[in-house]
Amino acid sequence: MRILVTGGAGFIGSHVADLLAGSGHEVAVVDNLSRGKKENVPAKARLYIQDLRAPGLDQVFAEFRPEVVDHHAAQISVRESVANPIFDAEVNILGSLRLLELAVKHRVKKFIFASTGGAVYGEQDYFPADEKHPTRPLSPYAVSKLAVEKYLFFFRQTHGLPYVALRYSNVYGPRQDPFGEAGVVAIFCEKLWRGETPTINGAGEQTRDFVYVGDVARANLLALDEKVAGEINIATGVETSVNTVFRTLREVTGAKVEERHGPPMPGEQLRSVLDPRLAKQKLGWEPTFSLKDGLLLTADFFRPRSG
Repeated sequence: MRILVTGGAGFIGSHVADLLAGSGHEVAVVDNLSRGKKENVPAKARLYIQDLRAPGLDQVFAEFRPEVVDHHAAQISVRESVANPIFDAEVNILGSLRLLELAVKHRVKKFIFASTGGAVYGEQDYFPADEKHPTRPLSPYAVSKLAVEKYLFFFRQTHGLPYVALRYSNVYGPRQDPFGEAGVVAIFCEKLWRGETPTINGAGEQTRDFVYVGDVARANLLALDEKVAGEINIATGVETSVNTVFRTLREVTGAKVEERHGPPMPGEQLRSVLDPRLAKQKLGWEPTFSLKDGLLLTADFFRPRSG
């Protein structure tokens, strides 16, 4: 199939593009390279350096003629979304709408959307949260992801565009940006390899559902099945504390640093874990990487190389 991966030079999108291209699909990547890197794009894939909001996107569709759009391009910083919600909406909502309109115009057969689980559910009523859990987004970023899900429903009902919204839990792995607002795993890896002591927010007992990026990429491959539709959690169903992540990575890297805690992050969610059972039912998907194995692979990626 011809598959257009937006954000395919970024962290998750590049792993998705890698797997799709390696599985025999014809892949094109759209990325404005504001955060993505050319070297992340698979050699077999075409790269279009293009912003979702720019008029040239229509030409990309006309030239590549995608059968599937796999949409990972986004403004991903929660803090940036709070500081500048208009910019967040311009990229995440209006950019996605532009993509959806072009998908209809160019007769795309399926739209796969990278959504977010922990962020759209907000503070959970029960653990783990399944897809029927109330959605209470606590940031403009989370609001934008949920808004796009609603637009996807509209486009399916009105224009007959099939879609899957994959609600990721906390994705980690190689190529994640360890600078700025990034995943805690990448931040810890970068600092520990340098012999620096990362600061753990609060007591460190806040939990997340950490899912390895290779497993996430495989969920996108399975989501190509025409029978798969709707919102689906992509997660492990396992709660892991930030302290556990730190201690495991300290052991893996051999860093001789003490555990250091700082003040808690205001408004930080204390517990987040998603129910992955629907993914097994609809996709035949289950996570295959244990947390230890995934952290070993991630730490090795960040290991300093001589020369």
